[in-house]
Amino acid sequence: MTRLRGGIALALGLALSACVGGGQAPSRPVSAGGTTVGNVIPVRQPTPAQPLPPVSAVTAAGAGTAASAGLAAGPSIASLPITPDNAARALSAFRTSCPSLVRRANDPTGLTQGADWQPACAAAAQVGQGDARSFFQRWFEAVQVGDGRAFATGYYIPEIAGSRDRRAGYDTPIYARPDDLVDVDLGRFSDALKGKSIRGRVDGRKLIPYYDRTAIEDGAIGTRAKILAWAKDPVEFFFLQIQGSGLLRLPDGSIMRIGYDSQNGRDYTGIGALMKGRGLLQPGQTSMQGIVAWLNAHPTEGRAIMRENKSFVFFRELSGPPLGAMGLPVADATSVAVDTKFVPLGAPVFLSMDRTDATGLWVAQDTGGAIKGANRFDTYWGAGDEARAIAGGMSARGTAFLLLPVGTLARLQGIGGNAGAPPRR
Repeated sequence: MTRLRGGIALALGLALSACVGGGQAPSRPVSAGGTTVGNVIPVRQPTPAQPLPPVSAVTAAGAGTAASAGLAAGPSIASLPITPDNAARALSAFRTSCPSLVRRANDPTGLTQGADWQPACAAAAQVGQGDARSFFQRWFEAVQVGDGRAFATGYYIPEIAGSRDRRAGYDTPIYARPDDLVDVDLGRFSDALKGKSIRGRVDGRKLIPYYDRTAIEDGAIGTRAKILAWAKDPVEFFFLQIQGSGLLRLPDGSIMRIGYDSQNGRDYTGIGALMKGRGLLQPGQTSMQGIVAWLNAHPTEGRAIMRENKSFVFFRELSGPPLGAMGLPVADATSVAVDTKFVPLGAPVFLSMDRTDATGLWVAQDTGGAIKGANRFDTYWGAGDEARAIAGGMSARGTAFLLLPVGTLARLQGIGGNAGAPPRR
């Protein structure tokens, strides 16, 4: 967001909340049941599920962290419908997160410290994959943050046609970070502006806003930015920018991976919200797939609408696996992007949602510009058409339970207990 700064940078594979609902762009074989229409991958139809009800809890309106949002004990982990395969994948992802978890001195959620995770991480290093489910039952407790009512979307690594050199049919430049793009940390100028930053360019003695999408597409950058490659389809590239990273399928069949390197500093505008407000999208068209289909069917109007999103993303070539906000590899159908003020990065989370593909044990390993607030999640599905079909139509509601080391809730509530207490049997 940003999601996957090192790899899938901006986690805005949000068909509804990033494209339709707006949000900030900070930092993803055709699925069964559908066929490809042009370059539009149909939404995968989900299997409905009945989410678990949230537990009764006292919640604090407008809370800024998990610790202040109100916490309540969730159901026993043994009672949660966690499959052995799901548990094994989550255990592997949790192991990957452990070195970062145990070193963390400051948890923005206000819930844990590095030492709290040491017993579970030490046990994770020894347990076999076949015992993954019992591992989570022994070393963790389920905690509900706030009212527990969860909303989940999906993101993926898009793959589009591209070429390292300009050739017939490949006319959309993919720019590296421009030489004249300046980042300004406003907190260095005023304590009142700590945590705030802007981007722009220097014109004479003034810092002014950087070129917007229209100006960049019309060639305003000139030679100030290297062109990494050329995209074949401008609509596909637009959505790759929203995702923040992706794969370029080159003419010889090889793959070039690109990831977020910076952004022009202009505000992100979700074009789906504009299109819906103008009556351009009919019921059933408000998924990413529906938006893409409309843009392809109306190229002139579509280009004008895409330009209303003044944000423009710059890229760099990447090697190795996709990385999340922890700087660690993310795992298909296992990693999830979260708001780090409400979920510690590296922590397991159980989502009980109204569709089966979103229900299960996930591990918080990423962040996203539009992923804000308690119980807001963005599920990661990997690369390819199947991932796109799932993520593009992902909109799930239900209940979330954060998994914390046994004893954490009692310590936070001041009634005894500690994070290093003996594991629950």
